[in-house]
Amino acid sequence: MIDLRPLSGEPIPRIGLGTFGSDKYSPALVAGAVRDAADIGYRHFDCAAVYGNEREVGEALLGSGLSREEYWLTSKVWNNRHHEVEAACEDSLRDLGVDYLDLYLVHWPFPNHHGVGVSVNARDPHAVPYVHEDYMKTWASMQNLVRRGLVRHIGTSNMTVRKLRLLLRDAEIAPAANEMELHPHFQQPELFDFLARNGILPIGYSPLGSPSRPERDRTAEDTSDMEDPVIVEIANERGIRPADVCIKWAVARGQIPIPFSVKRSQYESSLRAAASPLLSKAEMRRLAGIDRNCRLIKGQVFLWPEAKDWHDLWDEVTDATENSAPT
Repeated sequence: MIDLRPLSGEPIPRIGLGTFGSDKYSPALVAGAVRDAADIGYRHFDCAAVYGNEREVGEALLGSGLSREEYWLTSKVWNNRHHEVEAACEDSLRDLGVDYLDLYLVHWPFPNHHGVGVSVNARDPHAVPYVHEDYMKTWASMQNLVRRGLVRHIGTSNMTVRKLRLLLRDAEIAPAANEMELHPHFQQPELFDFLARNGILPIGYSPLGSPSRPERDRTAEDTSDMEDPVIVEIANERGIRPADVCIKWAVARGQIPIPFSVKRSQYESSLRAAASPLLSKAEMRRLAGIDRNCRLIKGQVFLWPEAKDWHDLWDEVTDATENSAPT
């Protein structure tokens, strides 16, 4: 267990099972993996309304025999419901069949929507850039969910240092966690260190380099963590899978990996990797040296008409700074 110290010392399982089916795995197949994962020891499940399978996942958890207090449950408000956060959360609670969520996240900081299975060229005709005043209206509703007792903690996802500085400056309830892409080829050291300084827990999606990600998220310049010589070498030295090296790296670094798989051999191996002895300091130093700054989930489908390219989504083309904001 990793201690979520910014909150109340409440522990959170050190690994979770993702439930995004990458537009190709049916709700029933994902739910089957959730049920089996619960049987073998997973106690952390990362969900979202937009994944289109919360009802099935909820039924799987209900059928697992676990009491609600025995597992950690996260969900997220999708982009087209930033203006009705509380209703969106209530829908997720109903679909999941629970009375509360341990963590509720704003899935993306933009109200820009895309449909299921769209191509990389799809665009929301109403897409807009990040507007902090609008985001704070969304965050005010997130805070109300805590006050109502529907969620224990609230957090962010796919944020940047610049956006988080503004949020921390203006929020009454600070984000407990930030979900973000994290794997050895994309270590995000600046954002990771910012989270640590401000008591925000990093939760890492695509911890294995997202080999099953949708086609819209694949580009020619992408690299493969699973084929990295250093990762393969450490895996061979330890007699484990390259994927297990990535999981061990994540846990040792202090982030929570949420790998997705519907194959028992894979998610069971990830669970063992998180629960067994972690990597040595020397191995961690070797892995720190293979960061390629290779973002795989670029988010092109969320671009607005005036945006130059996907880098605009991540504040990589602005030197703007804000006064009176945490560093």
